[in-house]
Amino acid sequence: MQEITLSLPCVSRMVSVDVLDSTQDLAQELALQGCEANTLVLAYEQTQGRTREGKAWPAARGGVYFTLVLHPAQTEQAEQTASRAAACAVAQALKDLFDFKTRTTSAGDVKVWNAKTKNWQKIAGVLCQSMLSLDGRICLLLGVGVHVNNKLPPAAGAASVKKLLGREIDPEWVLQETLENFWQQYAPGQQL
Repeated sequence: MQEITLSLPCVSRMVSVDVLDSTQDLAQELALQGCEANTLVLAYEQTQGRTREGKAWPAARGGVYFTLVLHPAQTEQAEQTASRAAACAVAQALKDLFDFKTRTTSAGDVKVWNAKTKNWQKIAGVLCQSMLSLDGRICLLLGVGVHVNNKLPPAAGAASVKKLLGREIDPEWVLQETLENFWQQYAPGQQL
């Protein structure tokens, strides 16, 4: 586990691990230990990434996967608010950076229009879970995974930025833009 100093908006602490079982699991451990609000756990590959339903989610090398530990000021509908803001933030980042046509689903998926195959393909997913820390604070574990430079099997029904553009890009560029968009949508009414 390595703490790094990448300048990201509103992130109080960043823990980066190249390969990790799950950013959600490490973020949960940190939250139980009383980590500060807006702690970010970042990985570039997850061996046990999962969906909201607990199914395996392809989180191979080349993507950007993170969990943000939030301490919401208002707890009512906090999971839904954070999930929606994160999905919209990813969709907007992909639109702004690459001019992709995007949409979000109620399940927290971000889909992108693939003009070559003429269909919508999943490019990102959001998983938000709430928990109590040992000191009784409510914490949200907001997990986000984006296929950036991933090699995906053709039958996966998924897309990556690289697959759509035909070239690799810096995953941290997507992370930076996503977080900027997230805080613009989520921060009003929240204590940062």
